[in-house]
Order: sequence, then C-alpha cells, then structure tokens
Amino acid sequence: MRLWHQSFAQLDKLPVYRAALEEHLRKVAAPGTEVSLHGMKPGTHTTMQPGKDIGFPYVQHLHSLQFLESVMQAEAEGYDAYLLSTLPDPYLQLAQSLVDIPVVGFGFSSMHTACYLGRKFGIVTFIPDMIPYYEENIRKYGLAQMGGPVRHLGLYFDDVQNGFSNPGPVVDTFKRVVREMVKEHGIDSVIPGEAPLGLLMQRAGVQRVDEVPVIDGTATTVKAAEMLVGLRQTSGMRVTRQGYFYARPSAARIEELMKFYNRI
Repeated sequence: MRLWHQSFAQLDKLPVYRAALEEHLRKVAAPGTEVSLHGMKPGTHTTMQPGKDIGFPYVQHLHSLQFLESVMQAEAEGYDAYLLSTLPDPYLQLAQSLVDIPVVGFGFSSMHTACYLGRKFGIVTFIPDMIPYYEENIRKYGLAQMGGPVRHLGLYFDDVQNGFSNPGPVVDTFKRVVREMVKEHGIDSVIPGEAPLGLLMQRAGVQRVDEVPVIDGTATTVKAAEMLVGLRQTSGMRVTRQGYFYARPSAARIEELMKFYNRI
C-alpha cells in the first residue's frame, strides 16, 4: 500500500521536523504500508511561516491549490490514498471530488478518533488565528455536541519547532493548558494542533495528560487511510458521486481550465 502524505509545511526548510516525521510514520504504519512525504513547493513560505500564512483565508486558498493538484498527481502515480496532513483539512471535500482513491483529512480523522475515546474533546493550537476555523470544522463535521473548546497554547510555530531540540518548555505548557481545559470545560480527550505539536508530544512520550488521552493525528490519518484502502479492496467501498458536492469533472475539462488559469 502506497500513501501520499501531504504536509502544509515546506519540509525542505524543516529538516529536523521532517526526520522526526519520517521516524514516526515508520512506527505507526502497518507492515507493507509505504508513506511518501511531500511538503509544499520550495518558495511557498519564503517570507512568512506556514503558521502565519494559514491565518489568512485568501492566502490559505492560494496555497491549498497545491493540495488539489497533488491529490490528482497522487492518483495518477498509482498511490492508494492521499493524506491531507494538516488540521484545518483545507478543501478536503473538494479533493475527494477529484479522485477515486481515499482522501483522508488529518482534522477529520483526529476529531472522530477523539470521539471514540471520550465524550468531549478539546483542541490546543499554536496558531491563534485558526481558532474560529477549527470551531467551524467541528460544527461542519457534525460534532458540535462532542467538540469542546479550542484553546491557544500560548506558544507559536518557532517555539514548537525549537521544541524538537528542547521539548521541556512546550510539554510543560501543553500539559498546563490541557489541565485548565479539563477543569474549566470538562474535556476528556485532546487534539494537539497543528501536526508538529502532536508529533512533538508523541516524541516526548506525552500520550496522556493525567487521564486525558492525547490524540496522535499523524497515526489516526495513516490508520484511517489503511482502513479505507482495505475497504475499497475487499468491499468496493469508495467515495460517493451522488449530488453536487462530490461531482467529479472530466480530466479533459480540468486540464483545459488549468491551462487557462496558468496552473500548467
């Protein structure tokens, strides 16, 4: 099984994070599953970090075109599934409309896994601008009764990246925020957001904060993909083509429009 892992980060600029991600993917993937890492194109985040860019809807829209193009590339190259590995799941449904292989959203899989493990989940993010976006996704995914608060970590992108060399301050802050959310909102599972924060918690051995499970979003995305690929192979189950939201345009029309909009 071949999985295309697509990060919102420009991985060529983050060698320590990339190495940690590769190591963790080897750990969580089943035998026989090959996960190929892909980041945003060089130059995507030249003047702004992804944690800043993602806070502006139009900028995120422009960047997200890379996801839509790469999901079609993944299917054309014979990958079995595509991992949209960023908590906001930008254009998840739109990506699913473009291909027949499973497209798995990091946020979608993390939130639904959290619902298996507790009655109310919270999200801790290092991108405060994204709090309304995550809250909207909780509502959109039909999880408003189980999705609790979204709280800013109080640290930012650079702090989390530095945590791969010195995890202590990030771990301590994360635990403190989670305990506050338990006390104030009664959460009983928590999603670290974005992906680097979740990976950092796993590397630091923080799989629970007291009795609260910490969701490993990278693992949930891989495991959801493995499940969906298996179901397609054994039972012919794949994404709907019923109705407007999942209608797939012809390859010829996509190519024509991409030329018109100077995408190819």
